[in-house]
Amino acid sequence: MAQLTLAVDAMGGDAGLPVTVPAVAELLRRHEEVAVLMVGQPDTLAAALKKAGLDNHPRLSLVAASEVVTMEDPITVALRGKRDSSMRVAINQVRDGQAQAAVSAGNTGALMAVSRFVLKTLPGVDRPAICTAIPTRTGHCHMLDLGANVDSEPEHLLQFALMGAAVVRAVDGVEQPRVALLNIGEEDIKGSEQIKQAARLLQAHPQLHYIGYIEGNGIFAGEADVVVCDGFVGNVALKTMEGVASMISHMIREEVGRSWLKKLSGLLALPVLKGLKGRLDPERYNGASLVGLNGVVVKSHGGAGVEGFTAALEVALLEARRNVPGLIGKTL
Repeated sequence: MAQLTLAVDAMGGDAGLPVTVPAVAELLRRHEEVAVLMVGQPDTLAAALKKAGLDNHPRLSLVAASEVVTMEDPITVALRGKRDSSMRVAINQVRDGQAQAAVSAGNTGALMAVSRFVLKTLPGVDRPAICTAIPTRTGHCHMLDLGANVDSEPEHLLQFALMGAAVVRAVDGVEQPRVALLNIGEEDIKGSEQIKQAARLLQAHPQLHYIGYIEGNGIFAGEADVVVCDGFVGNVALKTMEGVASMISHMIREEVGRSWLKKLSGLLALPVLKGLKGRLDPERYNGASLVGLNGVVVKSHGGAGVEGFTAALEVALLEARRNVPGLIGKTL
């Protein structure tokens, strides 16, 4: 198998090197055909790689970047003020053909802006979108946009649908993905005029298997393979999902600890609870794709741990292997 190279923003995210370095080590252990360019501040990064025993790894190289984009930095700072940031230099590697994908856990707005500036959008794409897998009863679906565009026209929602369908065909092998529009009801009369116009566009497009509107509860029932919405709605929905999952986990731990009898019951139910955690764990589904760009860029959650960042690296690797940007370009 031909070697693929990932460019990793080693400094990005809440934790930075304590997460990115062991995640890269795990990826290199799993995939003998993968090489990694670790991008960051040379002295700090070199010390972290040496401590992890990666300083002489044959498939790992250090790429110097003197600056770091913080979570608080405005987009203008990331674009104009920090042109030698680890985030931007990592994306430059994709533009220059040194890597087939870039991964960062840094500031989402900055990552989207820098990626769009450096890589440009594919022909036929007006706006890139953020797309990720969401767990469902039957497996998962892909949902977009999750925050790149807070206000989208019907034509943009059509582009999101086409891009999402291309991702599902490439990543999941579903030839005719079921595409649905997120709405406040399934009836034709429900929703804003923007949604109704988008529905007509999706219904008429010959490349889409459009199944109509979907409500929030339908996402988790596995009724669609691709769920389309604008970035405002998508981001609110995603953060709500994360909050509910966190609340349920907290409430289970709280209830189990209320008495010795409940603690015993919790021990007996431990295999079930571990299985449930495995199916719903946000770390497992970490890694959002910035689709519509002329290259693969994957955003890891800023607070992701080693397991979560490794999952984001796996997403980038899969999309690079399947040439998702090329498939989206052909679709559009």
